[in-house]
Amino acid sequence: MHDTAKPVHLRWQYLLLVFAGGTAGTALREAVGLLTPSGGFPLTTMGINVTGAFLLGALLEALVRRGPDAGRRRGTRVLLGTGVLGGFTTYSALATDTSLLFADGNVGAALLYAGGTLVLGALATWLGIAASAARHRRGTSRAGGVA
Repeated sequence: MHDTAKPVHLRWQYLLLVFAGGTAGTALREAVGLLTPSGGFPLTTMGINVTGAFLLGALLEALVRRGPDAGRRRGTRVLLGTGVLGGFTTYSALATDTSLLFADGNVGAALLYAGGTLVLGALATWLGIAASAARHRRGTSRAGGVA
């Protein structure tokens, strides 16, 4: 079977991009965590996840407005979206931190953290999409209607 006939997630080139991006994103998350310890409430993890949601929304909107998910756009999506931002954000830490807050008897904090992260993440994604769309519109209007 020719490599381009395989699904994207089975092509070694894209797997390497995800690996490289994931390594960078995970290292960045760890650096942010070390530079901004959050104490008893996991604000750092919440901030990382909400920031990642915004950036992913902005990235995917920018890519889709530039054309089909192929070639360099696909490579960019896989490297930066799946790789870097997938490594930067962390659902497992969200789940673990929520469980620890519950285990410590901080039910209100656990619910606020889990629910707040989900709501703020969804809002951040929408804002990232809106910001990227607005930037695209400004660029299109300056270029005389050509994207």
